[in-house]
Amino acid sequence: MPGINEVARLAGVSTATVSRALSGNGHVAQETKERVLAAALELEYVVSSNASSLATGRMKNVGVVIPFLNRWYYGAVIEGAESALLSHGYDLTLYNLAGGGGERTSVFEHFLLRKRVDAVIAIALELTEGEVGRLHDLAKPMVVVGGSIDGVRTLSIDDIGVARLATDHLISLGHRAIAHIGGNRASEMDFHVPSKRRVGYEQALTAAGIPIDTALFQAADFTLQGGYAAAKQLLGDPRSRPTAVFVASDEMAIGTILAARDLGLTVPDDISVIGVDDHELSEFFGLSTIAQFPALQGRMAVDIVMDQLHPGHRDLALTNTPLPYELIVRSSTARPTSRKST
Repeated sequence: MPGINEVARLAGVSTATVSRALSGNGHVAQETKERVLAAALELEYVVSSNASSLATGRMKNVGVVIPFLNRWYYGAVIEGAESALLSHGYDLTLYNLAGGGGERTSVFEHFLLRKRVDAVIAIALELTEGEVGRLHDLAKPMVVVGGSIDGVRTLSIDDIGVARLATDHLISLGHRAIAHIGGNRASEMDFHVPSKRRVGYEQALTAAGIPIDTALFQAADFTLQGGYAAAKQLLGDPRSRPTAVFVASDEMAIGTILAARDLGLTVPDDISVIGVDDHELSEFFGLSTIAQFPALQGRMAVDIVMDQLHPGHRDLALTNTPLPYELIVRSSTARPTSRKST
């Protein structure tokens, strides 16, 4: 197998220039870089990751830590992060903590500390002071997506604002009997996402002068099946049936639409439904939603990591960056019918 010396001879440059041209670390004139790349291609030369890591002190690998693998949101963030990392020539190593506390301890006390990764992106994980300290001690850049943590660069969405926007949309259509399907205790996530979305829902009702009726709240587990079961309870009794439902996630909102159909109800004529996420199936179901752009969240996290990893990166203060969100109106929400608007 040809080595770096052969590439250097064929390209007519030094081995140091070959190393800079192929690694992207250091300046190389574009014409020279193209000559080196052509020589490497002709010789079928492949850069050794071990040699590269010894020379640069980096593995060209970023660890991404998530609490669940089987939820659409996490997969979408990972997809955005992976695409951005590949464009920078970095690999992604995924650590899934769904198995419980033992896995989390192993990841933060062993795997991430073995210098297998150059940086860490944590998605919807509220890192402990000890976890943050261990990563700081090894000078590993880190970014947390989903909430604010002291001493760490974070990207977070205003979950209270998201819920208020969704509920205000229903209020603006003329709905007064507005239910909420949120999280149960088991689904209470880091950064208290379900609780914050319930707070936003209640704030919107209060601001509009609508009394809060606890009977119009149902807890679920952020799955389609959980949303279906909760909606069956909310919508089953015609005497107390609301005219609209704000659901804390799109997967539960899709379950709500399916439950309404099984009860013989029409969306949105009998019941309006709005969710949060802009799930890939939301448009298919005509679901109005608050888009939170998870793939963009992944790309933004990588941008921050790259700024910290590469020489000459911008001087980034340890601050939180607000994430964008947007109301997407589709066919699942409409004005209540006259017989149900009072």
